[in-house]
Amino acid sequence: MNVFYNREGIGDTLLITLKAVDPQVRAFEKKGDVVRIFNEQTGETVGYNIFHASTYGTFEGNGVVERTEQLIATINDILQKNGVDEQVAADLSPKFVVGYVKQKEKHPNADKLSVCQVDVGTETLQIVCGAPNVDAGQKVVVAKVGAVMPSGLVIQEAELRGVKSYGMICSARELNLPNAPQEKGILVLNDEYEVGQPFFS
Repeated sequence: MNVFYNREGIGDTLLITLKAVDPQVRAFEKKGDVVRIFNEQTGETVGYNIFHASTYGTFEGNGVVERTEQLIATINDILQKNGVDEQVAADLSPKFVVGYVKQKEKHPNADKLSVCQVDVGTETLQIVCGAPNVDAGQKVVVAKVGAVMPSGLVIQEAELRGVKSYGMICSARELNLPNAPQEKGILVLNDEYEVGQPFFS
């Protein structure tokens, strides 16, 4: 789940995305200040737009809103007040973590892609990476599924040339770090970093 708020850009509206949906099957229903966005074929809720958000609470930010237990409780209170039976839940674990590239293999269907097995502390993720400098034995920054990049891109499960990918190994530029090099390549961390620790505190 990701929450966005940008009063100057789009008005006093809280945007909540739960999962991706093909626009062709996306449907909407409105109850009070809440618009439920759902998959017309399955009926599954994929997001909400909450209008007049500031009348329900104080929302800070100009883009991504930090997910906290208090934010989730506020959103669920708003849904209930507007007659929406469903409640939202969120994985509050860090989405940018230190990973360790355990294995790197050439992608079977693409010369410039590698298939990496990356230990992120709680699990090992398969990530397809196009960086020329990625290699086994490196500590790297991993954006897990659900992470929102500084550019606004939301990381999702993907299939690249027939191979599943569950996250992204990041460059310094993609992370919007100061003095990031402009040439292509992932950010390789030194050994002081612990696998699984949040990259952004």
